[in-house]
Amino acid sequence: MTERTQNPPYKRIATEEAWLPEDILKLYRKEIREKNIGEPGFHSLWGFYSGDNEIAQAQNRRIVSLGDTRLADMDAAGVDIAVLALSSPGVQIFDPATAHSLAVSANDELAEGIARHPDRFTGLAAFSPLDEVNAAKELERGVTKLGLKGGILNSHTLGTYLDDEKYWGVFEAAEALGVPIYLHPNTPSPQMLDPFLKRGLDAAVYGFSCETGLHALRLLVSGLFDRFPKLQIVLGHTGEALPFWLYRIDFMHTRLSRSNRYEGAKPLNRKASEYLRENFYYTSSGVGDPKPIMYVQDVIGADRVMYAMDYPWQYVPEETALLDNMPVEPAVLKAFYEDNARRVFNIK
Repeated sequence: MTERTQNPPYKRIATEEAWLPEDILKLYRKEIREKNIGEPGFHSLWGFYSGDNEIAQAQNRRIVSLGDTRLADMDAAGVDIAVLALSSPGVQIFDPATAHSLAVSANDELAEGIARHPDRFTGLAAFSPLDEVNAAKELERGVTKLGLKGGILNSHTLGTYLDDEKYWGVFEAAEALGVPIYLHPNTPSPQMLDPFLKRGLDAAVYGFSCETGLHALRLLVSGLFDRFPKLQIVLGHTGEALPFWLYRIDFMHTRLSRSNRYEGAKPLNRKASEYLRENFYYTSSGVGDPKPIMYVQDVIGADRVMYAMDYPWQYVPEETALLDNMPVEPAVLKAFYEDNARRVFNIK
């Protein structure tokens, strides 16, 4: 059996670890009962995780914890520090005003939990993506007043993607604050859900990656990074497959953007792969296999790949033992577990 390295020359920082306040979990259960919101992907996922089955009960006990339960699981897995963020879909299934109010209270609660365990937890600020006035303000408050380290965007919001320029205030704020936005999966939007749902592919098996990779590319080709060249986006799950498609994305987008075939596909200042290498960071969340991690380190750069477990959705205590033994240089392993995360999330 592979052994976890004892007293390694690095701290293991897990950078995509989910958390949910009890009050939002109660609102999810209320929505499952009453079905007031037209979000079938949410009902598929949380319909199961709001139930009384053993898996749901264990997951919900873990996801609401900002104390002993989470800390014990981190210790068992050899994780030193967790970057906590509001679990998908977060506040994003609610109307903008309600979502803003919930984001404020969630950020306050998260900051209080971090303050109780400042050596073990840090976190990202939630915001209401479609609230054009308050999204940037809440990100700024979370960072400057609460000490949070960036923002969490649980991908589409009721089928709306943020490549529309009217929502770019939050990206402008992130660039100005020097903090990243973590683009985390959501279930496929109502427009794309049906082919996934019929075969149980709507969530982490495949749907998450398709939906979030789509959102990332929509942001990229919209010209977002030409407007905000220092903006940084974090993608989990070894980049939602995008690093494996660099050549084809470049080849096809370059030609299509010059063809005037699509109104929304215009030429960019750089090749698509350059933005994916320079404006994105990548985590290993949910991918406990050294080979794809090492591939992303190779084609993107070892300075842009970070460790994550995806707790509690995918809690694998033995994962760090396997990744401790990745056949990479010691400096690369330390960057993967610790150095990159400290730099990206300004963890002291």
